Amino acid sequence: MRYILFIVLIISLLTPSVYAQKYSNAFLDIGVSARSQAMGNTQVASIDDATASFWNPAGLMNIDPDMVQAGFTHSEWFAGISNYDYFGIAAPLSSVLSEDANKDRTHKDAVGFSFVRLGVDNIPNTLSLYEDDGTLNYSNVTQFSAADYAMIFSYARKLSGTGVNVGANAKIVHHKIGPFASAWGFGLDLGAQYKVNDFRVGLMAKDITSTFNAWSFDFTDEEKEVLQLNDNEVPQSSIEITRPSLVLGLAFDKRMPDDGKIPFTDILIEANLVTTFDGERNVLVSASPVSIDPRVGIEFGYNDVIYLRGGLNNIQRATDINDVETLVIQPNVGIGIKLFRTLRIDYALPMGKQALTENSHTISLMLDLNIPRLKEAMRRES
Repeated sequence: MRYILFIVLIISLLTPSVYAQKYSNAFLDIGVSARSQAMGNTQVASIDDATASFWNPAGLMNIDPDMVQAGFTHSEWFAGISNYDYFGIAAPLSSVLSEDANKDRTHKDAVGFSFVRLGVDNIPNTLSLYEDDGTLNYSNVTQFSAADYAMIFSYARKLSGTGVNVGANAKIVHHKIGPFASAWGFGLDLGAQYKVNDFRVGLMAKDITSTFNAWSFDFTDEEKEVLQLNDNEVPQSSIEITRPSLVLGLAFDKRMPDDGKIPFTDILIEANLVTTFDGERNVLVSASPVSIDPRVGIEFGYNDVIYLRGGLNNIQRATDINDVETLVIQPNVGIGIKLFRTLRIDYALPMGKQALTENSHTISLMLDLNIPRLKEAMRRES
């Protein structure tokens, strides 16, 4: 893991800061499941389901060797103006390809895929609202969407003899603003996890080579004229750079004895430190060029059926109208229920003024498909 840290630091120093945009590709910092949102987006060390393709690809090695997992999330923000959607799937290669799953109960590698979309749809295009004679013609008003997309392809494997799981992401990023603008980008992530007794350590190095988004614009001459007449700048083709960032996670994951003395059988506590290298941000530790954003989350589980979750993130300093600086923190709560040991339904409610999705409910599903059982059922049917 020290090599990953070294690579991230070197790249962040060599990449010219003048070309880097702060908060570039920020939609990829949003939690892709209700579980992660409820726990304050602390998943790097403990992630063990299909969303590992997003949080830390090394976590794909924690999936049951007999399972293929699929996850779904949908959220509507700001009274339905903005929509956030996620789909992910993950599979352990060795167990899926093995003819006798009972013979090989572990897997040496795994793959995953995640798709993310954040979009605002049905935006009125009023650039052609006025006719040449200055009259209004509402029939000229059309609609378009502004959306961010990401496709993440993941691979993970266990390093023999070390107990360390490692993984890598190759991600394609696409931005689309109606017929006016679009951008394509490509980036790489590296991740690692290590478990010692009840403790887990995780490291995620995002955008290790910097992610370059190439923007192109396509305005007609008439649209350019309208923009200029209203004192708007006509944008030009450009390159947007996402600088490397580093997430360090430490988790305590303990299964308790079901002796009736405590009301839960599982406890998970995780803390993450998100370190960025693109200058001062409004986070707890803000400096140039390094800023650090701490997060913490907790999950109580009972008999692998019911889960209660909470988390704290978005720790920022805010100044009121009297120039008094205060520390504000976003709390989160959530619950999860596992049905038939194959379907988990998770719910999250971010709260407080710092919540990006304030008063917006997030529901996600995680489905386990038992490959040996499916093969046996198909064999019986045939």
